[in-house]
Amino acid sequence: MATMTEYRQLIGGEWVPGGAGTYDIINPATEQVVAAAPEASSEDVTAAAAAAAEAFPAWSRTSPEERAALLAAAGAELAKRTPELIPLVIAEAGATSSVGSLMQIPVAISRFDRYAKGALHNLDVALPPQPIGTTPLAAGALMSGYARKVPVGVVACISPYNFPTTNMVGKIAPALAVGCTVVMKPAPQDPLCVIELAKILDDVGFPKGVVNIVTGGAAQVGADLVADPNVDMVSFTGSTAVGCAIVAAGAPTMKRQLHELGGKGACVVLADADMDKTVAGISSVWAFHSGQICTAPTRVIVHRSRYDELVSRLADSARALKVGDPLDPATTVGPVISAVQRDRILAHIDNGVAEGAELVVDGRDTGMSKGFYVGPTLLAGCHNGMSPVREEIFGPVVVVVPYDTVDEAIAIANDSDYGLFSYVFGSDTPAAFEVAKQIRSGRVGINSVQTHHETPFGGFKLSGIGRDGGNWGLDAYTEWQSIIWGS
Repeated sequence: MATMTEYRQLIGGEWVPGGAGTYDIINPATEQVVAAAPEASSEDVTAAAAAAAEAFPAWSRTSPEERAALLAAAGAELAKRTPELIPLVIAEAGATSSVGSLMQIPVAISRFDRYAKGALHNLDVALPPQPIGTTPLAAGALMSGYARKVPVGVVACISPYNFPTTNMVGKIAPALAVGCTVVMKPAPQDPLCVIELAKILDDVGFPKGVVNIVTGGAAQVGADLVADPNVDMVSFTGSTAVGCAIVAAGAPTMKRQLHELGGKGACVVLADADMDKTVAGISSVWAFHSGQICTAPTRVIVHRSRYDELVSRLADSARALKVGDPLDPATTVGPVISAVQRDRILAHIDNGVAEGAELVVDGRDTGMSKGFYVGPTLLAGCHNGMSPVREEIFGPVVVVVPYDTVDEAIAIANDSDYGLFSYVFGSDTPAAFEVAKQIRSGRVGINSVQTHHETPFGGFKLSGIGRDGGNWGLDAYTEWQSIIWGS
């Protein structure tokens, strides 16, 4: 099936144009228009949430086997369409060929497969009988109880621009697996591949209204969705500022909230760290999607005895990375998503220099005549009071802070508004483990920037609310219901 040339929204089983027209999607590497995306009206959003609410009772009563089969079919169809979708996500998200081919679509396929199996997982708990004596309320009895997991209802799934399809599937797959219905709202910068994802879900046979999608460049589209009374839960990945606004908007109707928000990943480098592993891990900030990763080890906290060595080796690594066209296989650092984001990153670099940081590697001038580029940047000689150390930059910028004692390193790591994914590098693994346990972060990696998909994922402090990943992803989209009877 060819990629849709006229992009529409899926609302209640019907493909409809944007009620407020269209807006252009811009290729971050070329600044050319990729396609026009629908601009949803408030009426579109209301209709999508209402369709999801109407479809919920029947969908929530389907068998786990039926839901599993549809999720598996979606993964299989997405796999078939991968060759045509990877160029699309590269064009709209600016991902390099490597990131696009390995992370943007294949990981989404694996998430469909994971939650097709997860749909069959029983989360219910049978409780032993409990004798209850006579009270003014009722006669005594031997009471039996059963705690069951029920779907929370209609879920607004709002995904970020860095991994539009992968992140969206990470939300909708567990939600659909447990019997929720969904309204997808992709990031305004790159919604096209998510619209194609909605087409796949429609093609494989999800009942009308179970999956809906609205898109738009205006902030009002998301605001209307999170405030809609038919929405029972919001699953959001994005900035902390937007997350705070969503929490406030959902408060009047007590919406369930699942938020993966900003990060400023602390990377504690102990005195005995393996420097090869350490440099490779930190360099992922630059080499992996131009630092547009909330889990990146952007805030390096290094023992003073290893400071000069680490800064020198990081500088060499940064300068060796090729900045350029995402379609060139030799490129490791592509563009950031937009001119707005590029200018924001550049301002953070300027602020760091003005506050006294040493600009060891300057990525402000890449020599690219078109596109929204920032090269690998290394700021050394930093302290925790500097704005580029405290604020999430979401770009290819690493800051380095020296320390003298392990207690000081832990204090620096925890002196942050964020706590999503942090790291510890040290050759004495038990000692590194003890440091990891003291860092207030939802995940802490030891001597690796790799992940474990079955562990719970989410953040402390301003990095989010709740957890997903593995079976925690199933739990996130359900409510407990207790059924009690006398015997």
